[in-house]
Amino acid sequence: MKESQEYIALETPLSNSDVERLKSGDKVLLNGIVYTARDAAHKKLVETLREGKPLPFNLKGAVIYYCGPSPAPPGRVIGAAGPTTAYRMDPYTPELLKNGLKGMIGKGPRSDYVRRAMVEHKAVYFAATGGAGALLSQRIKAAKVIAYPELGPEAIRELIVENFPLIVVNDIYGRDLYEDGQRKYRRLP
Repeated sequence: MKESQEYIALETPLSNSDVERLKSGDKVLLNGIVYTARDAAHKKLVETLREGKPLPFNLKGAVIYYCGPSPAPPGRVIGAAGPTTAYRMDPYTPELLKNGLKGMIGKGPRSDYVRRAMVEHKAVYFAATGGAGALLSQRIKAAKVIAYPELGPEAIRELIVENFPLIVVNDIYGRDLYEDGQRKYRRLP
C-alpha cells in the first residue's frame, strides 16, 4: 500500500494488513479487480455457498461494488457505473464476509449487524460518489460478465479499475463516517 498526502493507494485483492491500516474518513484510490453485484446476485452467491458449490470468483480478499452499470456506449468498456444503496445487500453480507470478502463499495449506511461483521471478519465499506456514475466509469479499464448473465445489468461483472476514488465509511475498528460526521456538526442543546 502506497500513501500520498491525500490518498491511500490500494491494490486488490485486499489483505488483513491493508484493511488494518484504513480508518473511517480515509480517501482511497483502488486498483485491480473489483466485482459488481447487487441484491439478486448476492442472493445467488449466498445460495451457492450454502449448497457447497464453488462461487464464480474467489471471495478471499475480494471487493464487491454494488453497481448495475448501464450498457457501454461506442468506444467505451462500460456505461455509467455509479453505486447503489448498500443496505439492500445487508441480509447477505455477513455470510460473504465470513467467507473472505474484504471490501464493499456502495452508498448509504450499513446496518448494525453488518458493521459488527466487518469488525469480526476484518473488512471495510467504502463509499463511492452517488450521481457520478459517468465519471466513475472513466476509472474502469475493462469489464466482462462472469456470472448470472440472466440478471442483465445486475449480472456479476469483473471490472479492472485504475485509481478508483473512494472514502472509507466503516473500518474494522467499528467507526462509521456517517455517524462521526453528524456528531461533529450536531448542535449542542
